[in-house]
Amino acid sequence: MKIEGTPRRRAGDCRAGAFLFVSRKASVSVMQKPVTEVLARNKAGESIFWRWWAQGLRRRTGEGNGGNMSRVGIIGGGAAGMLAAAAAAGQGQEVHLFEKNEKLGKKIYITGKGRCNVTNACAPEDFFQNVVTNGKFLYSSFYGFTNQDIMDLLEREGCPLKTERGQRVFPVSDKSSDVIKALSNHLSRLGVNVHYRQEVASLMIEEGRCVGLRLKSGREERFDRVIVATGGLSYPTTGSTGDGYRFAREAGHKVTELSPALVPFETAEPVGKELQGLALKNVEVTVYKGKKVLYREFGEMLFTHFGVSGPVLLSASSYAAKALKKEPLTLSIDLKPALSEEQLDARLVREFEGQQNKQFKNSLGGLLPAKLIPVMVDRSGIDPEKRVNEITRQERRQLLSALKDFRLTLTGLRGYNEAIITQGGVSVKEINPATMESKLVPGLFFAGEVLDVDAVTGGFNLQVAWSSGWAAGMGAEG
Repeated sequence: MKIEGTPRRRAGDCRAGAFLFVSRKASVSVMQKPVTEVLARNKAGESIFWRWWAQGLRRRTGEGNGGNMSRVGIIGGGAAGMLAAAAAAGQGQEVHLFEKNEKLGKKIYITGKGRCNVTNACAPEDFFQNVVTNGKFLYSSFYGFTNQDIMDLLEREGCPLKTERGQRVFPVSDKSSDVIKALSNHLSRLGVNVHYRQEVASLMIEEGRCVGLRLKSGREERFDRVIVATGGLSYPTTGSTGDGYRFAREAGHKVTELSPALVPFETAEPVGKELQGLALKNVEVTVYKGKKVLYREFGEMLFTHFGVSGPVLLSASSYAAKALKKEPLTLSIDLKPALSEEQLDARLVREFEGQQNKQFKNSLGGLLPAKLIPVMVDRSGIDPEKRVNEITRQERRQLLSALKDFRLTLTGLRGYNEAIITQGGVSVKEINPATMESKLVPGLFFAGEVLDVDAVTGGFNLQVAWSSGWAAGMGAEG
């Protein structure tokens, strides 16, 4: 069977600095050995996973700490919440995960059109270049749990991965449910207590410290640490209804301005309706605020009945959202970015020389998709009935300009129902970047989309959730 994409190496074949995960059989054999012997294997150069795993083993078996453990409550069973639960339970904490839905990972299930773009396999420095807001805040958490680490964890739990164009990582099965299953199994093996259909109403804060949470049913649960991983406002049908922002505000935290992000644009021009459904590859888009360039990138786009969408424009929305709230912006599409103006003009001359007796409207089939031709004919200002051999040099330059600078007016963004993520969130100035703990309320942690951190498409936002969730779970150590 041929599998699209590049298969990843087998779990356990780790690069230097990545977690060293062992097989289930090997795990059993290690479990049968004294903790001191396991710790002895943690020599210089071995994976940090051994430090984490062995420390947790000490706690779970009662060695080294008298069997003491903290109670950790986690609100939200998405990407950040599950990784926070794994990290905390792995240290031997008693972990309770509260999820308002009937299952974990409901938003993960629909990401990547149901395939789940787990992460991006890029180098660390490239990862930070793809973070739009507060990238420096993530340095500590990303290096504490990298893209390599989440890939190793999933493969260890029986979810093989593959790498596709743009270093995007997906499960080999192309099923997001396999990612959720792997993480759920991981939590089960770690002894995490998952409470389904349990909606949290508020935090319990006493004498300036978070001491637990109050469920919608009225029941109170006391914890030594509470981690808020409720997600943002995007895709509210998955349970992301902004609860975490309310918890943060009630605890005294600042929540920055919120906006849908990685979301399609609406345009003023009616061409969106004429071109609905037309997908273009290998175009370059530029978003302007006046003469200032807000965003420029090469990639794929899609015309919709309301405007424009597609990967390159979804990413553009994260850079343009704030400016677009104040005024319309200009979108310029270069339909032939691989050709300079001189090269494109020479191409037009060749095309026209071979079709001299054709009407202009019938001469562009070799250059453009059929659906786009009437729009480009209109934008060129050339009479569609005119014979090609009658087109002047100036008219040809008009067509060239339309091809290299197809302009639309961006008037707004679509809503949270269509947004992949939320831009804005709990101010990171009030969060410890190493542990995700609140600087204002001890015992309170935030992770994932609820934070004021966001990135472009390609698996980067899920990595933000994995890394910050892991940091919070590790930081919740008693």
